[in-house]
Amino acid sequence: MKLGVFIHSGGESVDSLIGRVRDARTAGFESAFFSQLTSWDSIMVAALAAREVPGIEVGTSVVQTYPRHPLALAGQALTARAVSGNAFTLGLGPSHREIIEGAFGLSYDRPARHVREYLSALIPLLRGEAVEYRGQTLSVAGQVDAPGASAPPVLLSALGPVMLRIAGELTDGTVTTWTGAQAIAEHIVPRITEAARAAGRPSPRVVASAMIVITDDPERVRSEVSARLGFAGNFAGYRSMLERQGLSGVHETVIAGDERTVEKAISRYADAGATDLLVSPVGNEREQAHTLDFLRGRTLKRDVRAPAAG
Repeated sequence: MKLGVFIHSGGESVDSLIGRVRDARTAGFESAFFSQLTSWDSIMVAALAAREVPGIEVGTSVVQTYPRHPLALAGQALTARAVSGNAFTLGLGPSHREIIEGAFGLSYDRPARHVREYLSALIPLLRGEAVEYRGQTLSVAGQVDAPGASAPPVLLSALGPVMLRIAGELTDGTVTTWTGAQAIAEHIVPRITEAARAAGRPSPRVVASAMIVITDDPERVRSEVSARLGFAGNFAGYRSMLERQGLSGVHETVIAGDERTVEKAISRYADAGATDLLVSPVGNEREQAHTLDFLRGRTLKRDVRAPAAG
């Protein structure tokens, strides 16, 4: 299992964000994925980071599909792929009704249908093909001219059964959040792997993300996370995943405790079948620094027993 870092794209300068990627590379992490909210453009920041910090994968976790036409996103992603020296991975997803309708003023109608149609147009565009597509939720007619650019790997944020099936059938894998190791093992991996196998695709990548902190006061950290991000637990997709895990809020997914607690929790993700774990340090500055220092240069090996592509 590869270890990477998850970086919130807001609240810092671009130079500071690139510095975080540089620190991650120096510490031995293998990837750095950026969130996309209403701050810096995460695709551009990722591409710039890879340009300045070679030798680390960069990606998005995740850019919203509804506000971006497939032609526009394909152009962005191929540019990032070229600028990054083929180090860029595109993570995307439909986001949530509260964000798409509340912030962007767009309809969040039929998100699963939208995602399937979006990917049906986007994937061939990323391969440089001309696309003429007329779906129920979108239409695409055109081609992206990006000489020499290679198609980036595509990961879909998927938590429910329908989205996991789409991810397995059409993309290279999934990126998850608020999802513990048991849910990865019992829900995420089996569903997306079976969908990929049935579609004749390779075993999918499963990129999990987790808030992690080495601390002697776990409840304080969880309380801080609840105050800052507890609203996310009200989004329908996250609420369903939390209920599936028997949890009441996103703060309960935080991995917090001493070094042994953190070590065991990370190992459980590897055993569950996650191919990657994106670490999002929480707590105060001292705790975050200690957590990253503990994880410095670590790599976890796992016995890959996923079925071969059919």
